[in-house]
Amino acid sequence: MNELAEIKKNEIAVAAENGQIGELLKPLINEIHLFDSYIAGTTHLSDKTVLDVIKVGDKLTLQREDNKFDSNAILIFASDGRKVGYVPEKDNIIFARLMDAGKMLSAQVRNIDIKGTFHKISIGIYLVDF
Repeated sequence: MNELAEIKKNEIAVAAENGQIGELLKPLINEIHLFDSYIAGTTHLSDKTVLDVIKVGDKLTLQREDNKFDSNAILIFASDGRKVGYVPEKDNIIFARLMDAGKMLSAQVRNIDIKGTFHKISIGIYLVDF
């Protein structure tokens, strides 16, 4: 192994030990906008206080769910780990296939429209590419 490769390997090892690996990879991450949608299921949340803290620009985490009603279900979580809802069933098949193939997806809040107690939260869905 050449000297430069050995130095880079050591930098990565140190960053991993110090919990800085995320900072090391940030410059390599490219988010590719795939689709605009909304968050489904917000009226069925057990903890609706999460809707009061979500704001435009927030990054959201997407995670596949084993769901007996929708085999392509994708959960959406706020940055604090609380469930916000789902990618709508009508939009989730391609995203589920990408995630099942090991691709990482994320979302970002684009707009929030509140009508009474109903929150329509528009999101952009992104492919996180390295």
